[in-house]
Amino acid sequence: MQFKDIVGQKEVKAKLIKSVQEGRIAHAQLLAGHEGTGKLALAIAYAQYISCQNKSDNDSCGECPSCHKYQKLIHPDLHFVFPVNETKKDDDDEKVGKGSDAHIQQWRETILSNPYITESQWYSTIGLENKLGIISTSEGSEVIKKISLKSFEAEYKVMIIWLPERMNLFAANKLLKLIEEPPEKTVFIMVSEHPNSIIGTILSRTQIIKIPPISREAIAAALVERFSITPSKAHDFSRVANGNYQKAMSLALSDDTSPYFDLFRDLMRACFTNNVLKLMDWVDKASRLNREKQKELLSYSNGIIRESFMLNLGLEDIVYVAGEEKDFSLKFAPFINAENIIQVYNTFNLAIEHISRYGNPQIVFTDMAMKLVKLINKK
Repeated sequence: MQFKDIVGQKEVKAKLIKSVQEGRIAHAQLLAGHEGTGKLALAIAYAQYISCQNKSDNDSCGECPSCHKYQKLIHPDLHFVFPVNETKKDDDDEKVGKGSDAHIQQWRETILSNPYITESQWYSTIGLENKLGIISTSEGSEVIKKISLKSFEAEYKVMIIWLPERMNLFAANKLLKLIEEPPEKTVFIMVSEHPNSIIGTILSRTQIIKIPPISREAIAAALVERFSITPSKAHDFSRVANGNYQKAMSLALSDDTSPYFDLFRDLMRACFTNNVLKLMDWVDKASRLNREKQKELLSYSNGIIRESFMLNLGLEDIVYVAGEEKDFSLKFAPFINAENIIQVYNTFNLAIEHISRYGNPQIVFTDMAMKLVKLINKK
């Protein structure tokens, strides 16, 4: 993957390239930013640039043997760690199918297809439904083993850790010393969406590079070029995406409506009419989603609540919805006002917290729906 393949992020690219040109490659770096900003793509392009045998001032060459291997993610000095599930044998407690190596082929195919993949999409790819992926203690042992080996071809060994916040405490402590003092010519690149969830001892030993949201102009240009949509539609999608290229792609592919829109609209209509049967039907549908999608639904709902409130205030210039979502939000806006906005927002956030802590979704969604009935109809 080359820097030219990544949407926007000119300043970050320039900073990474400069660190290589000036020989200031930090041994432990953390690329931190929101979903869809291209953090993982930047990490891979950076690693490729470090190892390129004929790099230019702006990018890796894309033609040398090292680049060819990097572009297939099969370079022997490029290693990945990412959250997965661990299954157990039926006859004992020994874990099998563990670690990133068991899923490395799926990982390569998935990332080459979409380097902006979300955590939820990755879990769906590996069949991890209602569980949260982890980076386990045994994974930490594998990292130590790989890093202790000499590099095969390149000057540097690169270990990319995607979502280090999913690392359990034992794995984090096992890697702490290695991250602080790795073997010579070894680079750890961590890619995080929630850096505050990484244990402080590891966080303090990394050079943090904040990845900002992608500019609207860059997203719109990419959508026109890669999806052959009109500039006007691309502009609308880029505004709604609000710096998230993964969301912009989803809008372009799904004709501008989120897959959660119908569920949100049905919930609000049932709450407004206080239709208990429809509310229970909604609870049943939402409860059948996997846990990550349940959290996405709730986060999406809070987003539409925010947009409706902005429309209520007449602040259409900073509203990030379009199409059906905007049409519904315009009609729904009078019911989201200064009297209930904070309570509605907190109700969805509390549900997210309970789902994240493995609360029973039937109970969580029922409680949330009953509270929303009162709040939506609040005079």
